[in-house]
Amino acid sequence: MLILEGVSVHYGKVVAIRDIDLEVHEGEIVALIGANGAGKSTTLRAISGLAPIRTGRISFEGQRIDGVQPEEITRRGIAHIPEGRRIFPQMTVLENLEMGAYLRRDKAEMEKNLEDVFRHFKRLKERVTQLAGTMSGGEQQMLAMGRALMANPKLIVMDEPSLGLSPIMCQEIARIIRDVHAEGRTVVLVEQNARLALSLADRGYVLETGNVALHGPASELRGNDLVKKTYLGISDD
Repeated sequence: MLILEGVSVHYGKVVAIRDIDLEVHEGEIVALIGANGAGKSTTLRAISGLAPIRTGRISFEGQRIDGVQPEEITRRGIAHIPEGRRIFPQMTVLENLEMGAYLRRDKAEMEKNLEDVFRHFKRLKERVTQLAGTMSGGEQQMLAMGRALMANPKLIVMDEPSLGLSPIMCQEIARIIRDVHAEGRTVVLVEQNARLALSLADRGYVLETGNVALHGPASELRGNDLVKKTYLGISDD
């Protein structure tokens, strides 16, 4: 479904990611884990067209999307939930959700998607007229996820959805990711919380200083000594 081949992204003279190869199959949850600065967010930005690539190619459903404008990538079926939520604080919950569908013209289907969002996020339905900036961090994360779903994407890339949330809210976000995936959507998940990411994922990639250091089934990565020690806080000593 999604293939990155030899992808590099530079910010000026700084190499953010270097010659990354990555593959996502339809129906999977694929996790990207690694330390801060490893290149996880840059990889998502490259997929979404927000970070121009220096070398390589990115293909989605058999068509190249590197060099394509971000709005066209969204139109083709990729939705990006950015780190930090990036909701519109002075707009209502409903207005934020409607912004997620700004490229669509199928009003009847949009209404159906809105009801689906409210089914996943009951709190949002209770707060449709509330200004988004007055909600809690967890509620704002739900809004960012709901806004992405309003684009009716085939693939959702999520950047740190659990960042700054309480353990209880992290579990709620995890449940929603599972539900969204169960509906047939493919997910690429960037998470600092490696334990959470690998519990959700089918496969995973470990990024270190802009390179893919490890990849494989999530179950194998959970058992890898380096991953256990560095990212899961488990030592065999």
